[in-house]
Amino acid sequence: MSWLNSHQGKRSSFTLGAASANGAHLEPEINLIPFIDVLLVVLIFLMISTTFTRYQELAITLPTASGIESQGDAKQIHIAVSRDGRFAVNGKVTERSQLSDALSQLSANKESALSMQVNIDADARAPHQAVMSALEAARDADLSNIVFSSQSKK
Repeated sequence: MSWLNSHQGKRSSFTLGAASANGAHLEPEINLIPFIDVLLVVLIFLMISTTFTRYQELAITLPTASGIESQGDAKQIHIAVSRDGRFAVNGKVTERSQLSDALSQLSANKESALSMQVNIDADARAPHQAVMSALEAARDADLSNIVFSSQSKK
């Protein structure tokens, strides 16, 4: 109890800062140097890791056409591909198995086959396999001048 009695008069409020030699209390300080060091390390890590990031997509510029319709006298074969994958050659419904034969009959000789143009009119929702079947049938009939029809937005 003697210690308590001897320090009762010196009792003061609790402070976080240390007392200076003249009795004035110093305010606590936050040292910013370690904080800045940590931020710089994080910044360097982010800069290094983002330089190795590569985009996994292709940059494709799609072609556009603004030409006029050709006025040539070339013979044309129209292959229509419907939404459900059915075929029509020059307006006549044809099965897939008979498509190559029908194209071969229309291009009777080699000279006319070189000047003949095949227009593939495929529905926008036609299966890709059906369009590829039309291309394959044209290849089997030795027709190489193939055009895809499209419509322009108005």
